[in-house]
Amino acid sequence: MSHGEVESTSAWLRLLVTLALSTIGGVGMWSVVVALPAVQAEFGVARAAASLPYTLTMIAFGLAGIVMGRLSDRYGVMLPVMLGTLLLALGFVAAGAAPSLVGFTLAQGALIGAGSSATFAPLLAHTSLWFVRRRGLAVAIFASGNYLAGTIWPPIVEHFIRTAGWRPTYAGIGIFCAATMGPLGLLLRRKPPASDGTGNYITARTQSPESLGLSPNALQTLLVVAGIACCVAMSMPQVHLVAYCSDLGYGPARGAQMLSLMLACGIVSRIVFGSICDRIGGLRTLLLGSILQGTALVLFLPFDGLVSLYVISALFGLFQGGIVPSYAIIVREFFHRAEAGARVALVITATLFGMALGGWMSGAIFDLTGSYRAAFVNGIAWNLVNVSIATWLLRRSIGRLALAR
Repeated sequence: MSHGEVESTSAWLRLLVTLALSTIGGVGMWSVVVALPAVQAEFGVARAAASLPYTLTMIAFGLAGIVMGRLSDRYGVMLPVMLGTLLLALGFVAAGAAPSLVGFTLAQGALIGAGSSATFAPLLAHTSLWFVRRRGLAVAIFASGNYLAGTIWPPIVEHFIRTAGWRPTYAGIGIFCAATMGPLGLLLRRKPPASDGTGNYITARTQSPESLGLSPNALQTLLVVAGIACCVAMSMPQVHLVAYCSDLGYGPARGAQMLSLMLACGIVSRIVFGSICDRIGGLRTLLLGSILQGTALVLFLPFDGLVSLYVISALFGLFQGGIVPSYAIIVREFFHRAEAGARVALVITATLFGMALGGWMSGAIFDLTGSYRAAFVNGIAWNLVNVSIATWLLRRSIGRLALAR
């Protein structure tokens, strides 16, 4: 195969580069989770207020992701990656020097959140354009970079916060991002191929919204709602696990270890679900992952022992890792290739809004009730919304295919 063909050696090497960028850039989301107890203690605020920097980070991540996706469609993916690198470096340095929670929140959200966005949705859509037969696996491998970041960064950030303080830690992260992401971004100059290597133009979809009896906007809206719901549920353990362990008396270090374990298992989950997705399709994969995620959330209710939380954290990572990548596959299955960047970015933005809403909502519920039990119940309820939408769409897909025969 030639240097620019789909699923060539060049495509797989490019996947490794995007995976590295996602892993490094993902620190923008996970550093604030680990720093939450220290930031709350220094500024003397309630848990809900201390959760706002994370919430703004996810909102900025989502909104900026749409802009970054459009920039990628128009100018190539290298431009948003370089812009994201600059924003991350400036954001971490500014956050580390913030004199108040307001300043920290603005730097964390507006700069770090926006910078991190360049390393997910635009690169996710870009990766999908380099693969056809193994698109599900490739997208899952790339998407695992977010969890790889969650595996690597929390213990590192926790160690440096404990030994040097959260302010120097933030400044150091900004310098590291600038030194590593810039050179990697330069390797992404080549545009994605337009053919499959045999002269055939790469088709973008196997079905259409109309095959479900829906308009494109109706299907997009349902995917957006499902994305919000699943990630409100997903955010409960991911955002508050460190604080939850601190409240139980196990300490933030144990919580960081559990979060790292959860996301390490998420890497395995995403790769396995990617292979499954290539066989059963995006809708079935979404439903399977959503049901399993709900099961893991239920397990948090009766069990809060140290060993139990390690086991449940691992299960949660194994069960929910395939959900978010499945949305990108569904978009590629039902929408045209030319719309990939914008459509994928919209759905990813919805999932990030879900994470932002869920992160804040869980903190607010904790402040109202004094425990996280009601927050877990809230997450389970939101997960049921996502399961309902995935089930309805799959039933329509199966029913209409049967009628067509």
